[in-house]
Amino acid sequence: MYSGSMVDVPINILLSKASNHTTFFTKYSPSSMAASSSSTSLFLAFSLLLIFSSLLYVSEADYSAPVMKGLSWEYHHKTCHKLEKIVRKHLKKVFKEDIGQAAGLLRLHFHDCFVQGCDGSVLLDGSHGGPSEQTAPPNQSLRKQAFNIIEDLRNLIHKECGRVVSCADIVALAARDAVHLSGGPDYDVPLGRKDGLTFATQNATLANLPAPTSNASTILSALATKNLTPIDVVALSGGHTIGVSHCTSFTPRLYPTQDPTMDKTFAQGLKEVCPTNTTDATTVMDIYSPVKFDNKYYVDLINRQGLFTSDQDLYTHKETKPIVESFAHDEKLFFEKFAQAMIKMGQLEVLTGGKGEIRAHCSIRNPDNKAYFSYLADEEDQYDLETRAELR
Repeated sequence: MYSGSMVDVPINILLSKASNHTTFFTKYSPSSMAASSSSTSLFLAFSLLLIFSSLLYVSEADYSAPVMKGLSWEYHHKTCHKLEKIVRKHLKKVFKEDIGQAAGLLRLHFHDCFVQGCDGSVLLDGSHGGPSEQTAPPNQSLRKQAFNIIEDLRNLIHKECGRVVSCADIVALAARDAVHLSGGPDYDVPLGRKDGLTFATQNATLANLPAPTSNASTILSALATKNLTPIDVVALSGGHTIGVSHCTSFTPRLYPTQDPTMDKTFAQGLKEVCPTNTTDATTVMDIYSPVKFDNKYYVDLINRQGLFTSDQDLYTHKETKPIVESFAHDEKLFFEKFAQAMIKMGQLEVLTGGKGEIRAHCSIRNPDNKAYFSYLADEEDQYDLETRAELR
């Protein structure tokens, strides 16, 4: 599901096939609704009311969710009030050069939160304590540039505000802006996470990241242990509306025999990109709009053009099929449920208060960071200067 590979490559030839597929837009004629000018006027008035109601619904859409103790919507308002502006400004520059990085940042947040909670542990390099989470098979295809972007953001934020914002909070904000700046919903993110002091083992990483070959029942059961409902699961799966995947994540559906649930034309296109089950190539995950965050991923599933088993089986499973259909027909509904699910997922097993740290470098625990002690001394010197200035 979330361990499908995504890497930095150009959008491939499957884009040309998007025009061959069906659409859910139906044209209605006002004249068919009224036989006289009077009834037409009533219809137009009713239409305007519907439009107004729709706009009201969008503006008042509730993307909020319960917030666990230790986190807050206003956590950094006093300590770093420019935080979200810094993140968004920098990511606008990044995405202007390469919108593909949005998918990498979103996936990084998933892989951080599902394994050991949203503690930034996926960012850690290995140490004497063992190999890092990044060496586990599901994480080996995480975009290297995504890690660099997070570190660049940390550097900008700490220069502006001091070491008051954790890498885990930065990952959550970057994922939100990755969604919004590629066309998806904007929503508030509760903050106050601390960075973890350990990274998960390879076995723990494998156990907590459902494979793209998993069926819907397996995924629902696995994520139910994290208090994620079927609606949450289907909504979060919509993150596959942006990004690309390695052939090896879906070629089991093509070879030695083709998955009968896969559209034949779609399968043929995939075979052109991945002529064997060992081909090292990539393809887009959403053939309709691979760089835009929208609801077309669900249209793919209804047309039997889901890339992974974990995707397509959501439309086969009796519990998730109606959810897929509702999201395919109502993008606003998908956006609302996706935002709520992201806020919920972003609070999995978070560390708050004194249970973690705020790293001076996202890839190194502070006790292992030789530069951290000089960094800490600089902070204390700056604190002394500010204190003396206040006493004058």
